[in-house]
Amino acid sequence: MLRRTFLSLRSRNFRLYFIGQLISNTGNWLTSVALTLLVLKISGMGFAVGLLAACQFGPMLFLAAWAGAIADRLDKRRMLILTQSLEMGQSIGLAIVAFMPHPSIGAVYALALIGGILLAFDNPLRRSFVSEMVAPGDISNAVVLYSTTINVSRIIGPALAGLLVVTMGFGWCFTLDAASYLAVLLCLVLMRPAELHRGQRRPRSRGEVREGLRYVLAQPKLWISFAMLTAIGMVSYNFNVTLPLFVTSTLHSTEGVFTILYSVFSFGAVVGALVVAHRELVAIRHIILGAVALGVAMLIFAFVPGVEVAVPAIFLVGMASILYMTATTAIVQVETRHELHGRVLALQMVLFGGTSLIGGPLLGWLADVLGGRAPIVAGGIVSLLAAAFGYLAMRQYRQDGERPAAA
Repeated sequence: MLRRTFLSLRSRNFRLYFIGQLISNTGNWLTSVALTLLVLKISGMGFAVGLLAACQFGPMLFLAAWAGAIADRLDKRRMLILTQSLEMGQSIGLAIVAFMPHPSIGAVYALALIGGILLAFDNPLRRSFVSEMVAPGDISNAVVLYSTTINVSRIIGPALAGLLVVTMGFGWCFTLDAASYLAVLLCLVLMRPAELHRGQRRPRSRGEVREGLRYVLAQPKLWISFAMLTAIGMVSYNFNVTLPLFVTSTLHSTEGVFTILYSVFSFGAVVGALVVAHRELVAIRHIILGAVALGVAMLIFAFVPGVEVAVPAIFLVGMASILYMTATTAIVQVETRHELHGRVLALQMVLFGGTSLIGGPLLGWLADVLGGRAPIVAGGIVSLLAAAFGYLAMRQYRQDGERPAAA
């Protein structure tokens, strides 16, 4: 069972990538949580936290599709060395601001926006690079294990953030994140380029982004999953905004409790990711079932009376969230032609991350007006509606496929 679950780690390049991303992503989650808590401390407003999410992920809406075309055309390993180096510089900038006696929220937003721009280019590179490090038969397993690194780091990162914020201050969170980039840069340098499974390099051409969009619209499994992701990404998956507001304003708990609950959430995601890695749940029905599970889990969590009950409830939310998201990502890797991986994955991130430009401030405002439970309830309902749409759309597609062509 374990051998099957970790099958893709037999590739040396992927083992290096796995280690580097585990360390670097821990730093990323450390910064993400620390940034949220810093803005919440400075402003005390849910809308301000939502605006931070818009700065962090909004650039994807405008840049990710173009970045995906670049990812399909250039050497991903070399480009990753560049983007990861620049992101390290952004973390150093955050550390400098956080060490100031009175951090400027404007400077925090500006640096978060720079990080969002870099993320728009870096994300399609990191995700599409996975398929180049392993044999074709190992791709789906590698995608899931890559998601596992994100979620394992999401356990450690928030816990570190809570510890450092309370004991040493926000500046040391960003300093540690900057140092973590050295690990991924070293692993990228140590890779063997000759062992990568690269497709034929394409020359630059006009209409690359439109080609990726046309391809998605022509594949029912892709456009249906992307339509679901638009709604879920905007309302349900903005946990960086909804969870801290729920914990502080509804459960009336501390920053430390939030980081503990976030780690429990991430532990549930790791368990869910390992289940997916073993069973290879990459069909459209798994995306629909994942959306149903996410919706039900969020509604349960929304009505917990206190922290004690919140712990098992948020574990279920974490499990359901990764069952949905991993199936959504894996189906793209498996169903998409290799030369279009970067563009299609970038379009996916436009819908998932870019929608935070609207969803983040909206959910923050909703929490300010109706309380911290309201955004969680809205997310649960939207997930269930998205699942219903996916089920009906796939049933209609299959019915159309079974009908004989007109004479």
